[in-house]
Amino acid sequence: MAEANQLVTFQLGEELYGINIMDVKEIVRVQAIRAIPNAPAYVEGIFNLRSEIIPIINLHRRFHLKKLINSEEDELLSGFVIIDIDGMKLGIIIDRISRVITIEKEDVQPPPQMLTGIGAEYIRGVVRQEEGYLIILNIRDLFNPRELQKIADLRR
Repeated sequence: MAEANQLVTFQLGEELYGINIMDVKEIVRVQAIRAIPNAPAYVEGIFNLRSEIIPIINLHRRFHLKKLINSEEDELLSGFVIIDIDGMKLGIIIDRISRVITIEKEDVQPPPQMLTGIGAEYIRGVVRQEEGYLIILNIRDLFNPRELQKIADLRR
């Protein structure tokens, strides 16, 4: 029997990305973010989710991606995907949430070398779709341990 993965898919700039549904805690609408002085450039700030402080990561900044210009309708689909990396919750700003899909393991191909924006080391694979590619992110590799520690320190 083929192995399948369920992915939460979302748009960042022009591209469609997916992350394993098991890494996603929830999806929330855009909230007021409090900026943090001396935080890494890709950290937008923190926000309070049911009295838990969640650092908000801006992957547009981290990977130099253009932000998608959303229509008012699409604005309702933007927000944060709250992920869990080894017990630490982080929010990732997304331009537009898409949907949850199931991908068969054999449909996942290695990332092409010339993929724009996000480096191949952060990508688990790509799936060819009618509208282009779905890029599957490996969220555990988005930040090295030192960066994760810096982000964790922001919550204090």
